[in-house]
Amino acid sequence: MAYQSIEIRRDGPVEYLTLNRPTVRNAFNEVLIAELTMWAREAAVTPDLRCVVVSGAGTVFCAGADLAWMARASTFSHADNLRDTTAAAEMFTAIDRLPMAVIGRVHGAALGGGAGLAAVCDVVVSDTDAVFGFTESKLGLIPAVISTYVTLKIGQSAARHLFVTGARFSAAHAKEIGLVHEVVAAADLDERVAQYVREVLTSGPGAVAEVKALLREIANQPPGALTEMTARALATRRESPEGQEGIAAFLEKRKPSWHQTR
Repeated sequence: MAYQSIEIRRDGPVEYLTLNRPTVRNAFNEVLIAELTMWAREAAVTPDLRCVVVSGAGTVFCAGADLAWMARASTFSHADNLRDTTAAAEMFTAIDRLPMAVIGRVHGAALGGGAGLAAVCDVVVSDTDAVFGFTESKLGLIPAVISTYVTLKIGQSAARHLFVTGARFSAAHAKEIGLVHEVVAAADLDERVAQYVREVLTSGPGAVAEVKALLREIANQPPGALTEMTARALATRRESPEGQEGIAAFLEKRKPSWHQTR
């Protein structure tokens, strides 16, 4: 379908999603939120899609909330506000639950919801000069709908520090706290992302989907409560066709059937 605020490019098993509102620094509004939600729900059931790369057009990845959208929201009723914030929450959930690998390509800035978008990516590669921030408190707001995903990524201590202060921080610090996984020069950003794409395509697609679901299930659960569930998950995966193929390929010193090179 035709989108107003995002661009989609499919290259074999990889889809490239670009936030395409460069004149407002790819800021979120109701249209972008609705389109990202629709895209994510379709991508989740797209056959043979094994990896998604999320990036932003123009000078920044995503600068958070659109000012015009916020101005409209300031006049909303409680019911209107709740409908609006629920739509945003559902968007992050839809992206977080994608069964394939999601790689974030961050440049320039990822602020507010933009940093939240980075948090729902499995792998994040940032350019050296990118700036991050959970800046909602500067506006008297809170990063509520992204808080679950961000806290799972960076932990309570870092979340308290950055949510309360609303301070902006460097890509290097984002890497220290686990929001970002690689920091490279801008000129090397695309190649490092491409390396991660190639790496993902050597992993079993079923295994990727199941381990992402497993990680969501075990989050914040005491280890003792998960013994039976995690043992059953591994046993089932060993017995699956993909698991059997992976073990056989390892023993036979060959590449498994899903292994792709680019």
